[in-house]
Amino acid sequence: CVSDDTGNRLRFQLELEFVQCLANPNYLNFLAQRGYFKDKSFVNYLKYLLYWKEPEYAKYLKYPQCLHMLELLQYEHFRKELVNAQCAKFIDEQQILHWQHYSRKRMRLQQALAEQQQQNNTSVK
Repeated sequence: CVSDDTGNRLRFQLELEFVQCLANPNYLNFLAQRGYFKDKSFVNYLKYLLYWKEPEYAKYLKYPQCLHMLELLQYEHFRKELVNAQCAKFIDEQQILHWQHYSRKRMRLQQALAEQQQQNNTSVK
């Protein structure tokens, strides 16, 4: 017999892992091609998983883009488009472009901050 606490922890871990898998467009394509997005109970489950957008749950996510995908999966048109491998490829490419842009932008911000701190330290002396 599994205690409620152990059961809740296991459920949390399983749902966390599944929600993060939604960040992978190829996995979404896999689910679409096997008809999961046509299953009413599965679509309802995706709606239920929206609780991960709440800060007390979202803080556990390593791949926050999964929340955007989860949001898009609420729309039937998006779910239908995912059957097409080209759609998944396009999403994948867009994610890569976003990460590249984000990384460059973040590096520039960190450099500017470091330079500003260095100037502040110099002017204090």
